[in-house]
Amino acid sequence: MTKSLVLAEKPSVAREIARVLGCQNKKKHYIEGNRYIVTWALGHLVELKMPEDYDNRYKTWRLEDLPIIPDKMETKPIRQTSAQFRAIRQLSVRKDLGDLVIATDAGREGELVARWIIQKIRWRKPVKRLWISSQTDRAIRDGFKKLKPAKEYDKLYRSAVCRSEADWLIGLNVSRALTTKYNDSLSAGRVQTPTLAMILEREKAIKSFQPEPYWTIGAEIGPFTASWQRGNQARLSDRQAAESIVKKLTGRTAKVLDIKIRKKKERQPLPYDLTELQRDANRQLGFSAKKTLNVLQTLYERYKIVTYPRTDSRYLTTDIAATMPERLKAIQSAYGEEVRPILHRQKGQVLAKYVFNNAKVSDHHALIPTEEPVFIGDLSTDERGLYDLIVRRFLALFYPEYQYETIRAVLDAGGETLVIRETVEKDPGFRQLTRGSKETARHPDAELEKGQTFPIRRAALHQKTTEAPARYSEADLLTRMEKYGLGTPATRADIIEKLLQSESVERRSGRLYPTAKGQQLIDLVNDDLKSPEWTAKWEKQLEDIAKGKGRPEQFLANVRKRTGQLVQEVKTSSRSYRIQNLTGSRCPECGSPMKEVRDRDGGRVLVCIDRSCGYRRRKDPKLSNRRCPHCHKRMEIHNGKAGLYFQCRTCNIVEKAEKAKKNADKRETRRLMKKINNQNDVFGNSLADALKSALDNQSKS
Repeated sequence: MTKSLVLAEKPSVAREIARVLGCQNKKKHYIEGNRYIVTWALGHLVELKMPEDYDNRYKTWRLEDLPIIPDKMETKPIRQTSAQFRAIRQLSVRKDLGDLVIATDAGREGELVARWIIQKIRWRKPVKRLWISSQTDRAIRDGFKKLKPAKEYDKLYRSAVCRSEADWLIGLNVSRALTTKYNDSLSAGRVQTPTLAMILEREKAIKSFQPEPYWTIGAEIGPFTASWQRGNQARLSDRQAAESIVKKLTGRTAKVLDIKIRKKKERQPLPYDLTELQRDANRQLGFSAKKTLNVLQTLYERYKIVTYPRTDSRYLTTDIAATMPERLKAIQSAYGEEVRPILHRQKGQVLAKYVFNNAKVSDHHALIPTEEPVFIGDLSTDERGLYDLIVRRFLALFYPEYQYETIRAVLDAGGETLVIRETVEKDPGFRQLTRGSKETARHPDAELEKGQTFPIRRAALHQKTTEAPARYSEADLLTRMEKYGLGTPATRADIIEKLLQSESVERRSGRLYPTAKGQQLIDLVNDDLKSPEWTAKWEKQLEDIAKGKGRPEQFLANVRKRTGQLVQEVKTSSRSYRIQNLTGSRCPECGSPMKEVRDRDGGRVLVCIDRSCGYRRRKDPKLSNRRCPHCHKRMEIHNGKAGLYFQCRTCNIVEKAEKAKKNADKRETRRLMKKINNQNDVFGNSLADALKSALDNQSKS
């Protein structure tokens, strides 16, 4: 009997698929059953070759060697994960395998992960595709009953290859050109550079902004509050004119000339796609885009309580309608008060029928809860907060529209116009699900009628000042990136993180500020490369290729041509650049100046500016994962005469490393044991076995 080789993207997903498929024979690199052998990538196992793989002379970065444009782009196994790649290649030659099932993430990047592995192992047998939007047992079982020929996703793969090669050609060549010409680590790319340009454009607008004062006039008319208005003008730039109007209004009577009452409705919001969720998580929970994606991935893979995260659609397919009662029952334990009326009155039927639209769903439908029961107590604070956003947006589909009335009354007072505006809530509808939503009601003391008069009890002048536009939050920047098609929902968070790590941008109080390095970098690059419209045009072409409307060969030919032009511009540029963060220190190896940079853990590092030297040393002590028992901040780790020790810089508490190890409590021991068991129930690990043994001995002592 022939078997199918199933290729998942991550070990955790592979374990779940293997369990559902009944595979129980666990090996180091795969899990085998009667009909299936499930193996996994570790993210990417194969990548595009680097320049030095084509020619050894490219190991040294030289401006004269650029542009580097191979005749044909080639791939290679990633060295750090080569053991897993070799294991898959050995599996692929087994005689009892009849076909291969791609079970990587159902998207452009997941397709690339699998196809490059399949090419590299020279697989010649049939290939099928598992395409599912959640990791529940039912979704996996149903997906394997509906496997599709992999060739149906060839266009998606070609789009992924074009994206990868374009980023390599443009990003690598321009970054090397800038770095070698200006002797500093300068990173440019097809998506990150226009994103940086937008941040700098906002900074430029803020710096050039000139605040101006203006005045508004408010009046208390009977029980109501009104504002002065002349035509469409509601503010005055002349203080004297404003003061004269206030004097004119004081002590007068206002007569109601016109009343307009409009009944209005607000439709239920659509469920989240990834970008919309990242925006709301940033605004409401203070999450970065990257943190939102990481937490969301845990809810999807570990708990299986949400559908596929990297979706760009906010609609559902019509076949999802039948699954709604079961999804509601799955969340009922945590949201019983909200769910019970829906199941009782509506039998779980959606009121916002417009959410079902097959034409507006491409690869994956909107982000919603799965049919997997949720145990809310198992979730961390961050996981619970993000899950709550998703669930409440989902529940809004089952609630009525928000209904309200707007009342606009126009009054005359001595030839001046005053306007009363009121909003009256009629039916809270879905808004009752929103935490902190404001409820409004008609004023209890009076009704407005045409011809009615009211004394003006008080008229007041309010001075205000025009404000500069705010710097972008991540939510704001994601909105701008989405508008111009910069990146995809799956990559936008990484783009923002890359700008932060390259020190082109810094985050302060939830806002993004360009650094002096970022400001100089934008001045050095070509206008097209920093244009959101130019990059959006490329993204549209990639999307067309995925849909079979574009030509990959033509796209890549244009990329190669443009790469040469961009590099030539850097070579011939007469623009100057000043290295930032230079210190008074000199490199002990070559004597060159040292600059200060931030390491990934936030610590300061001194780096030699001569890249051929490469000397670097930490300026700040390294932070450990050990927490201070008093303030709970991460403690520094030092190596003194008595050995390793931890120190809290804030509280000045010092603990020896040996003592910290001995004092590990039983709860921490159990947590580590559980983590090790979860990670190694599929494959053996000698280091893990040794650690388990040490922990066992520790717990006994």
